[in-house]
Amino acid sequence: MKRLNPQAVVDFVAGHPGCTTPDIVAAFGRPRSTITQILARLMNAGRIVRENSGPATSYRVPAPAAEVPAKTAPSSPITWSNQARALQASIDRPIGLRTPVTYRRDCLDSYQPNVTTLLPARIATELHERGRLPGQLPAGTYARRVLEPLLIDLSWYSSRLEGNQKSLLDTRELFQRGRSPGEDADATMLLNHKDAIEFLVDATPEYGITDAVVSNLQALLMNGILEAKELGAIREKVVDIAGSVYVPSQVPLLLKELLVLIVEKARFIKNPIESAFFLWVNIAYLQPFADGNKRTSRLAANLPLLISNCAPLSFIDVTQVDYANAMLGVYEECNVALAAELFEWTYRRSVDRYQVIVAATSAPDPLRTRYREQIGEAVRQVIQARQPLARALAELGLPTEDADYVATAVRADLDALEIFNCARVRLPMRTVERWIADGRPIS
Repeated sequence: MKRLNPQAVVDFVAGHPGCTTPDIVAAFGRPRSTITQILARLMNAGRIVRENSGPATSYRVPAPAAEVPAKTAPSSPITWSNQARALQASIDRPIGLRTPVTYRRDCLDSYQPNVTTLLPARIATELHERGRLPGQLPAGTYARRVLEPLLIDLSWYSSRLEGNQKSLLDTRELFQRGRSPGEDADATMLLNHKDAIEFLVDATPEYGITDAVVSNLQALLMNGILEAKELGAIREKVVDIAGSVYVPSQVPLLLKELLVLIVEKARFIKNPIESAFFLWVNIAYLQPFADGNKRTSRLAANLPLLISNCAPLSFIDVTQVDYANAMLGVYEECNVALAAELFEWTYRRSVDRYQVIVAATSAPDPLRTRYREQIGEAVRQVIQARQPLARALAELGLPTEDADYVATAVRADLDALEIFNCARVRLPMRTVERWIADGRPIS
C-alpha cells in the first residue's frame, strides 16, 4: 500500500473543519494507529490544531499567521509579530476548548547551552552589547551603581504584576519609612521585594547562579506570607494555575532535580541575556515552590545580568495582561514567542533607564577629586592602622566648610569596600579581608 502523504491529511482537515479521527480513518482507509501518528506529527508541526478531548476530539487547520488578528489588550504597548499573534489566538480560546497539559521535561532536556537558543541569537547579542557596562569591572558593579532606583523599579513593577495596589509614590515612602507593625499585604510584598533585591545584589558576586540563591530569593519574597517550612523549600502540595489548563508536576524529588538542572544550564550559557531569559521562563514554567514562583523567576533572571555587569531587568511598563499571556504561552504550549518579545521590549526599556542613571552619576565630583588623597588616607588609617574614624578624620586637618563632605565620602567608601575593589585605595586584600572579618570596625 502506498505511503499516506501527510499533506493529504492536512488538505482533508482543511476541507472538513471539525472532523474527527474516525472521519479521517474512513476517508483514507488506513489503520487508526497510522492516522493517529500522522495527526500527532502534524499537530507538533503546527499544521493542524486539535480541539476538545476524548470522544469529542476534532481537528482544524489554523489560520495563517498573517491572517490571525491581534487579540492582545488594547492597552498593550508592544507591537507583536505574526508568530506571537498566532500563539495569542491559540491561548485566547475558551478554556474548555484548550487541552489540559502537564510539565514537558523534553523542553528542558532538549536545550543545550550555547547550541540551542530561546531568544533569537541576533537579539541576544544586540541586547548584550547594548546593556553591558564597558570595561573589566567586579561583578555587581552596574547593579550597585543603580541600586536605589533598582530597588524601587523592580519591587514596584514586579509587585504590580501580582496585583499590588500601592502607587510608585507609596512605594518610595514605604521604603524610606521601613517596616512597621500592622502593615498590609501590599506593603509586605513590596518590602519583601526590597529585601530580596538587596540580597540578590550582595550575594550574586560571591555565590553566582546557584539553586540555593534562587531558593533564598523565594524565601525572602514570601517571608511572612507562607509558613516557615515552605520558605525556600521545594513544594510538597499541589498548585493550580488560575485561568490555565496547565497542571505543573507534583513530584517533589522531580521538582528539585529539574530546578538544579535549570540552574546548571543557565550557569553555562555564555550570553547573559539568553541566560536571564532562560531562567525567567523555566523557573516560572516549573513552579518549584509553594507560591511566589513568578516573582522569584523575575528576580532570578537578574542573576546572570548582575554577574556580567549588564543593566538589570525591571519589567518596566509591562501590563498584567501581556505578562499573563506570555506565561500562558509557555505553560500550555511550551512556546516562548510572546515571552521573548515581551522580554526584549521591556529589557530595552530597562537598559535605557539605567544607562541614563549611570551617565548622570558618572560625572566627576569636584570635591571628591579635590580631596581624593585625603579620603583614601582616612580609609587606610581606619583599616590598616585601626584608628577610630573620628581621629582619622581629625588628623586630615580639613577646612571646616568641607569636613562634613569628606566625612560622608569616607563613610561611603568604607561601606562599599570589599576585597575585590580595595586596590583603588591602595590596601592589600588580606588586610581588608581581616577588617571585614572583624566586623568592619570604625571606632
